[in-house]
Amino acid sequence: MKEDFIHFLWRFRLLDPGPMHTTQGETVQILSPGSWNKHSGPDFSAARVRIGETLWVGNVEMHLKSSDWYRHNHQHDEAYHNIILHVVMEHDCEIEDSMGNPIPVLEISSCFDPALASKYIKIMESRSWIPCAAFIDQTQPVILMNWLSRLQIERLERKSEEILEFFHYFNQSWEQTFYYFLARNFGFKVNASPFGLLAQKTPYLILGKHKNDLTQLEALLMGQAGMLEETFSDAYPNLLKREYIFLRKKYQLSPMEKSLWKTSKLRPPNFPTLRLAQFARLIHQSSGLFSRLVECASVDEIYLLFDLQCSPYWDTHYTFDKPSGSRIKKLGHDAIDNIIINTLVPMKFVYGNHSLKPEQKDQAFAMLSTLDAEDNAVIRNWKKLGITPANAAESQALLELKKFYCTPKKCLNCAVGLNLIRNG
Repeated sequence: MKEDFIHFLWRFRLLDPGPMHTTQGETVQILSPGSWNKHSGPDFSAARVRIGETLWVGNVEMHLKSSDWYRHNHQHDEAYHNIILHVVMEHDCEIEDSMGNPIPVLEISSCFDPALASKYIKIMESRSWIPCAAFIDQTQPVILMNWLSRLQIERLERKSEEILEFFHYFNQSWEQTFYYFLARNFGFKVNASPFGLLAQKTPYLILGKHKNDLTQLEALLMGQAGMLEETFSDAYPNLLKREYIFLRKKYQLSPMEKSLWKTSKLRPPNFPTLRLAQFARLIHQSSGLFSRLVECASVDEIYLLFDLQCSPYWDTHYTFDKPSGSRIKKLGHDAIDNIIINTLVPMKFVYGNHSLKPEQKDQAFAMLSTLDAEDNAVIRNWKKLGITPANAAESQALLELKKFYCTPKKCLNCAVGLNLIRNG
């Protein structure tokens, strides 16, 4: 059992309503559980508790055992100097604050319905794909839908934090910030990190000076990616190499190590050389990438923006000096959806929030609701449990639920888990 279970009982007033007593024999009446603190410090603040004849308002701390108070060194922490009640599952020693004053202790091991603990333990000990896999079909649809709606917002808020960190790192430039996250997304899962490094080593401002010349854009990106360091047979990579040598000297650039890029097990359409060529084309045909994004109010407008056709060399190549069958290389529908979901939508959301433009946030949610649900291993497992997302907004929420609640077994912070245990 974890302390979370005690928090759960306290928050939702699931302790027996009958008379309870401190370990010193004084009656305890809980008038208000107070505010749950998810950060450092006492577990609950502004609680209202009557102990004996005295009404106390203040902080409440909780542990599995009374001795955990000393194990966590709370007696030396000023944040715990004003505890009005110590709630424990097992009282194994008396406790005192830093001034040597005894702290009232409420032992609750016999103060709640055992069925709650039984259901909680079953879920916590489960080794299924998600802890509540055996019970989730008992969840009322309205509870699940409301929780997924909340998780959609939570996921975008969490992504917003990272975006804002880079926004400040890039001197509050939305263009550079968007360029960085878009580049990272162009690497998709396998090459996200090297693409992100490329964006940091090759500022958007430099690319913007050459946006009207596709050859120079490709030279900058390929050269900075370390793709032009070898000797080539084809004329085109040699042209890019000459351009890059000049531009590298002009801007005092330093290339990445080519070895950072991964090609093992990648299908040719996902080779980094081709993704770099597509990225160069996007910059070439889009004046002010971030401004264009802000102007896009629908998914269809974004599809047009990402209708990218690489330079002719790539019609017959996936990488330098290795001819392939003739084929126009464009971003696939799924790849564009991935970029919309993981970069464009979060950027519109955080920009709308930061700039007080609610229409941008509304557009972000509308785009997610318009797109088809994602198809990956996590979503397929949810479907096996009878939960099928209707759109990308719901599939994003399910990804959030799995990663940040189910996997770490934070079931008592989850609306589904709470409902299953309370109605066990």
